[in-house]
Amino acid sequence: MSEGPRQAEASHDEGEALNQARLAWLHWLKHERRLAGNTLEAYQRDVDAFLTFLAQHRGEGLTLASLPELSASDLRSYLARRRQANTPFGDRSVARALAGIRSYFSFLDRRLGMANTSISFVRGPKIKPSPPRPVTSDAAFELIDLAENVDAAWIGARDTAVLTLLYGCGLRISEAIGLRGAELPLSSTLRIVGKGQKTRLVPTLPVARDAVAAYVRLCPYPILSDGPLFLGARGGPLRARLVQASMAKLRGQLGLPDSATPHALRHAFATHLLQSGGDLRAIQELLGHASLSTTQRYMEVDPSHMIAVFSNAHPRA
Repeated sequence: MSEGPRQAEASHDEGEALNQARLAWLHWLKHERRLAGNTLEAYQRDVDAFLTFLAQHRGEGLTLASLPELSASDLRSYLARRRQANTPFGDRSVARALAGIRSYFSFLDRRLGMANTSISFVRGPKIKPSPPRPVTSDAAFELIDLAENVDAAWIGARDTAVLTLLYGCGLRISEAIGLRGAELPLSSTLRIVGKGQKTRLVPTLPVARDAVAAYVRLCPYPILSDGPLFLGARGGPLRARLVQASMAKLRGQLGLPDSATPHALRHAFATHLLQSGGDLRAIQELLGHASLSTTQRYMEVDPSHMIAVFSNAHPRA
């Protein structure tokens, strides 16, 4: 075999090894780490973009064996390039890209024994999570009531049921539209599989059960036990973007700000429970937060609750 074909074959083998390691990492994220779909896609995009940049930046073929040799300056150069792109990275995008790239190199180290200590020296921007932006209880009631007023009565009933689950049970939009027909009729509790495939039990208010029952009665399509509970106008699964579009129309009619999204109803669920004396740990469980610090962000929305708890509980208050 001539030198040219040998080199081409070796280059193909090296490229295949790099791709196989990438696929193994994605499989690990999906099936072992159980990352949410959006996070998985973002990590994949960031690592693919980084590997493409490296092949151009280093001016030589990128191989799996060369990854442990990468320096911190290689990663900093990539992040600098992304900050200067036509659609530049902000601090949050930089932090997410770093998280994805570090996850990839951590996988190479633990599974393939290919350690790269230089990557860990790159520090990302410090990002303070913005406090939740809930809607008021009055606005939540108005949004849910207004959702019924659409041309197709069953679609109005469907949107009312979905929004009621967001505000009445604190569900994420993906959790609400991910419910299956087997849940019917809704019981006093729902078993919800949330982020990271973590399961939690959520109480359902009578108003939520009634709203879902009303939608089921009006829905013109059969709701199968092994199919989605909430259906779109043509009978397929209801998509999140349709709920978001409906919410945008409703908030426009009510003169509410752009922050009045479906997720704002989940924020309202937590905030209003807290304002009514709800226990922070219990709210954490209801929301499915892995960390109490995430739930504590609702204290920033209503710091007076913290003062009230202190005043009522401290013996010298």
